[in-house]
Amino acid sequence: MAGPARGAAGAAAAPDPAVTRRTGAVTQRPDRRRAWVISFAIAGIALFAAYIRLSATYPVNSDGANIILMSWDMLHGNLLLHGWWMSDVSFFTTELPEYMLIDAARGLSLDVTHIAAALTYTLALLLAALLAKGRAASGEGVARAGVSAGIMLAPQLGAGVFILLLSVGHIGSAVPLLAVWLLLDLARPRWYVPVIAGLMLAWAMVADALVLVAAILPLVAVAAARAVRLAAASRTARAAWYEVSLAGAGVAAAGLSWLARRALQAAGGFTLHPVPFTLAARGQLGVHAVNAGDGLLALFGADFGRLNSAAAVAFAVLHLAGLALAAWALLGVLRRPLSAGLVDQLLAAAIICTVAVYLFSSFSTGVLNGREMAVVLPFGAALAGRRLGPRVRGTRLAPLLLAAATGYAACLGWELAAPAAPPANARLASWLAAHHLSYGLSGYWQASVVTAGSGQQVTIRAVTTSGGRLAPYRWEAKPSWYDPDTQDANFVVLQNQPGFFHYWSPVRQVRATFGPPAQTFRTGPYTVLVWPRNLLPALARQ
Repeated sequence: MAGPARGAAGAAAAPDPAVTRRTGAVTQRPDRRRAWVISFAIAGIALFAAYIRLSATYPVNSDGANIILMSWDMLHGNLLLHGWWMSDVSFFTTELPEYMLIDAARGLSLDVTHIAAALTYTLALLLAALLAKGRAASGEGVARAGVSAGIMLAPQLGAGVFILLLSVGHIGSAVPLLAVWLLLDLARPRWYVPVIAGLMLAWAMVADALVLVAAILPLVAVAAARAVRLAAASRTARAAWYEVSLAGAGVAAAGLSWLARRALQAAGGFTLHPVPFTLAARGQLGVHAVNAGDGLLALFGADFGRLNSAAAVAFAVLHLAGLALAAWALLGVLRRPLSAGLVDQLLAAAIICTVAVYLFSSFSTGVLNGREMAVVLPFGAALAGRRLGPRVRGTRLAPLLLAAATGYAACLGWELAAPAAPPANARLASWLAAHHLSYGLSGYWQASVVTAGSGQQVTIRAVTTSGGRLAPYRWEAKPSWYDPDTQDANFVVLQNQPGFFHYWSPVRQVRATFGPPAQTFRTGPYTVLVWPRNLLPALARQ
């Protein structure tokens, strides 16, 4: 009896290989997740620091300064931005809360623009890499995320930095949209998933009408097409309930965002300009095609305009690889759309819709306006990682992509050595302060960047020409800035330096509005006209 009992006990104590494999998988899975979280956190911190420095290579202008002034106003109690005339994009639910938090930590400073832009781009890169990874683990997950992150790693100095790491624009909208696509990729089909996705899209569209083109229309079109196919294959509409729900969520998101904007207006919030969308004339399509091509090259770091060194040319050539991978992935979806997954179809549709609207509309005005297509970069990078990451792993292309990634990292390091650029008109702010001129008027690009850059010690408000005279520029501004009962403006700044962001010299309109100045000063490219009275009553009559 003793022998068999000992044998039974020994058998019970011995580990079962099958059980060991199962429990090992269970214990390894949290370890892998922990490793992914730690890796992404470390990469995010390092990239965030690098992108702050890279953003500083391009001077802050009044676009970024006005967002700082808006968020500063929100931080000090004007949460609905009462009285503000906004641009055609409000940023109210995306960049503005981000800027407000940074304002609270950093204070009123133009550095907020660089910090916020770097944070936004870092989030977009990490979310694109997570979306590319999907549910893949181990080597395949690394390959997918690596391809996506590599494509976005090194924005190009000049236009690329302006579009992606400085200009307050549509790259910020990519963050919530990537989060929506990630939700649809990882969540199981449950009734609440379309509800959450619809609410997220509505939230994003309150900030940016481009969400309609870059996300809502693609979601409705793709989900409806998938629903028709599923219903036809199963001969029952119930089989397509999830896709029908997603399409309905897209439609509901557009309606909810419209209601939210109306509610904000009814509550005394900001006034939003309409989007200046017009279709391009047939004779303009050639120029628009060139502009769209230049914008895409700048987004992917391969813009060849205004390069002044062999290294810059070499890195631009290298960045053609990222554009080629994104195009390859897009063509793969278009070639076999029915075999692609939901998220791949959504990314492809969003890229096509965004580029098409840019190509055929008035938005296509030059390489810097490629910011209107900024979502194409993270969407294209995520799609390339999802489609090509599994295919290149273990193939002859793997060493080539590794070499390209090494080149991208070298490019980022080379770019970080570029000198920082001072904010636009920084010398003007110092000169005005030294001459005790504290409140005046100028053009849009000369105004708010001086105001925010000086901590409002020197304040310049933007004016524009209208009917041969000057009038308040109702674009990212407040009526109270021009109120003669509370403000006293006694100078006007002209700037004769060539360039879109620099030249503003309407001498005839200034004299027609205010009469001849009592004093005229010249410093560098600036002419400062001073009067011994408040100029705002004359401006108010306009």
